[in-house]
Formats: sequence, structure tokens, C-alpha cells
Amino acid sequence: MQSQVQVLPTPQAMRALWLGFLALVFAVAQAVAVQARGVPESFADLAERISPSVVNITTSTVVAQATDRRPQLPEGSPFEELFRDFMDRNNRGGGPERAPRRGQALGSGFVISEDGVIVTNNHVIEGADDIEIEFFSGNRLKAKVIGTDPKTDLAVLKVESSTPLPFVQFGDSSAMRVGDWVMAMGNPLGQGFSVSAGIVSARGRSLQGTYDDYLQTDAAINRGNSGGPLFNMNGEVIGVNTAILSPNGGSIGIGFAMASNVVTKVVAQLRDFGETRRGWLGVRIQDVTPDIAEAMGLEKAAGAMVTDVPEGPARDAGMQANDVIVSFDGQDVRDTRELVRRVADADVGKAVRVVVLRDGKTTTLSVTLGRRETAENEARPAVAGQAPAAPVEETLLGMTLRVPTEDERQAAGLPAGAPGLLVVGVQAGSEADAKGLAEGDVITEAGQQTVTTPADLTKRIAEARDAGRRSLLLLVRRGGDPRFVALAVN
Repeated sequence: MQSQVQVLPTPQAMRALWLGFLALVFAVAQAVAVQARGVPESFADLAERISPSVVNITTSTVVAQATDRRPQLPEGSPFEELFRDFMDRNNRGGGPERAPRRGQALGSGFVISEDGVIVTNNHVIEGADDIEIEFFSGNRLKAKVIGTDPKTDLAVLKVESSTPLPFVQFGDSSAMRVGDWVMAMGNPLGQGFSVSAGIVSARGRSLQGTYDDYLQTDAAINRGNSGGPLFNMNGEVIGVNTAILSPNGGSIGIGFAMASNVVTKVVAQLRDFGETRRGWLGVRIQDVTPDIAEAMGLEKAAGAMVTDVPEGPARDAGMQANDVIVSFDGQDVRDTRELVRRVADADVGKAVRVVVLRDGKTTTLSVTLGRRETAENEARPAVAGQAPAAPVEETLLGMTLRVPTEDERQAAGLPAGAPGLLVVGVQAGSEADAKGLAEGDVITEAGQQTVTTPADLTKRIAEARDAGRRSLLLLVRRGGDPRFVALAVN
């Protein structure tokens, strides 16, 4: 019987095995650390450092109260005389009218300079005749409004302090990635200074505003947090907490903060001028949809399609309806929302290069931007068109069409004598019906050419078919607002 001999490792081999084990543990620990990178052990140090720059805002407004509290009863009701006698007895003696009461609202804000400039939401202070700022130290100061911008729901306030105030800096919201940690601070539900933390859930959100660019976060935001800051982990403000999506008015983890890259531009203008001064191109535009791109023979559905060019900077530079803006000031344009924000961010009076697609070719225009706020307060005349043709009615592309009368042109927002075809009926279930065309609309162009009679439209349809196009692009006006609609011709 053979005996088995076990060979024990030498001390040197044991040491090598032990060092190898430690190296493996260290490597695993490093991998875990890399995966968990950016997860703070605590937010306490950050909160302690920046809390003094966050403020609670209390506003009050005089609210008139009704003096006649009689119940509203139908005329001739058998109870009308009874209630009148009862109220007259109670009011006999000519008692004083009920004094106006003061309504209060709560919100948040943050200090951006040591001399007391404060940023908040416009809706926090709108209509207020008294604004009080409470600081983290407990100190209270009255504030005055420097400027407001309802379109981005931002406001800039100013307090006078005998000592320099702690303040925070803005960060770069474009550097924030989905999943990055953020911290919200404010005055939720009037409970005083409060901190909540979460992550960036999404970027580039739009609610209802023209210039919306919101960061979405799951950090708890409630009523009273409005106007408060959303911080990155460096203690920089990368958003202003503005709104929540909630069925019950409380936080469900869907909050929105206006991105700091929008806020900084607006705040700078409000501080310098007391109002905004946005660039203005002077065009009406709409997105290029896939069917519009196909009807125009474009390679991709991108850019902003010009539907109308009233008197203004774009017309002066030679821009035309049907142009597709593909580049603005050296940057590609993806859609209308992006173009609107870029134009608004540009300086008034700046000459910018605008590249458009026209008849399948690119054309570069130099446009000197106007000021949007000025343009919005001016009535701009429309361009006179061609004389109308004889009223002939015909059904094409699921619509019954004819030349409009002058009253019908006016109702559609067109000048006297302007060309176009009035939609007098739409076949139920047709593509025109599905795409929202309705009685009273006026089609002014088809295939990027003016139409004055149904025969013109018939010709445009034939041309589209001959060119192998599946659809025809129509310019439709309703109440003065133009939009493009592509309808199938096959």
C-alpha cells in the first residue's frame, strides 16, 4: 500500500498567496468605489455651507372683500323677498363696509451677490405690495422688485443690508447628466428652511412656456419651494425650482427647475435693465415633420420651416416663406423650440448668419436681430396679394374649396385681395380631416406656389405626382396663423 505524501507550501509561497489575496480584495474594492462614484456619505457639510444664502419669502397683498353677502337667488323666487328682508334687518343702521384683508403667500429664493440681490420665481411675488425676506440667521429684511420675466417665471429682488450677505454662484446646467446628484433647498409648505436630495431625472423638459428648458428631478419639491435653488454637489445653483407634476398638490418625485443657463441670462438683463431684451428674428415657424420633409424632398425632418415673414429683420435680409432654417449663428437647428431659444439668447442688434434651404439649395443670409419685446407691441402690416378669381367650387384632397370673399379673407386673417382657396367643407374620415383642416381655413400655397383657383391646386397635385412625390405641401392659414400641412396625392 502506497502512502500519500502532502507537500506543504513554503513560507515564501504562503506570503505570495496572501499578497495575491490582498491585491484581489483591493481591486474589488476599487471597482465598487468606481461604481459608487459620486454617492455622498452625507449632504450635511454641503447644506451647512450654502444654507445661509437661501431665503424664505413672505408676500402680502391687499384683497378686497365683497360687501354684499346675500345669497344669489333666481329672479322671482318665492324666497327672494324673505332673504331681502332678513339681510336688510341685519344691515339696518348703516354698519361699516368690510375692510379689505391681506392675503399672504410663501416661497423661496437665494442670494446671488453680497449686496443683497435675490432670485426667485415671478409667481411667488406677482401682485404683492409687501415682500419680506427671512434669512437663515433669522434676520428679516424688506425687499423691492428689480425686474420680472413672466415668460420664464423669474424675478429679481433687492434688499438693503448693513453687512455683506452670504451668496451662491450659478453653475453650468448643460454639464449636468441624467443621474447626477442634486440638492433642493427652500421653504416647503411654510415649514421653514428644509433640504431634500435626489438626482437629475431628465433634461430639456418643456412645460408650456416659449423659452422653457427645465431640469427634472426627484428631489422633493412642494408648495413653498418655488423660487428656491437646486444645487449640484459643488454648491452651485444649476436650477430654480419652479413647478411639480402632481395629482394631489404634493411631491410625487416629479419636480422641475428652470435650468441655470436660462436663468443667468434673464437675471443679468433684469439686473442691468429691469426688463428682458431678447433677440427677434421676425418669422413664423413650424417643425419639419417627416411628411413635410417628404413633400419638400428633404433628406431628413430637421430644422424650422418658415411659414410667414412679416415686416422685420428676416424680411429685410431676404428670408422667404417656405425657407427651412437649418443653421443659426453657426449652430445647427434641430427644431423650432431650439431656434426660438437661440434667437432669444442672442444680443439685440447682432448680425447673425442664418442658413436656409430654398429650392433644394442652401442660402446664407445675414440677419440683424431686432428686439422681441418691441416687436410684440407693434402691429405689422401684411403684404397685399393678388386679386381673387371667379368663385368656382371644387372638391380636392378631401376638401371642398373655392375662392373666398373679402369678409372670409378678413375672418382668416388675410389682407384684402390676398390669394388663396377657402375650405368650405372637409370629408369626414379623410386625411385632411385627420390632420385638422376645417371649414374656414384658407390654403394660400400648394407645393410652395401660390394658389388662387381650384385649377391651380389641381395643377400642383399633378406636378407632385409627376415628380414621384407621395404628398403635397399646403400652406394653411387660420385666424392669421399659418402652418404647413402635407396631404397624400396618390
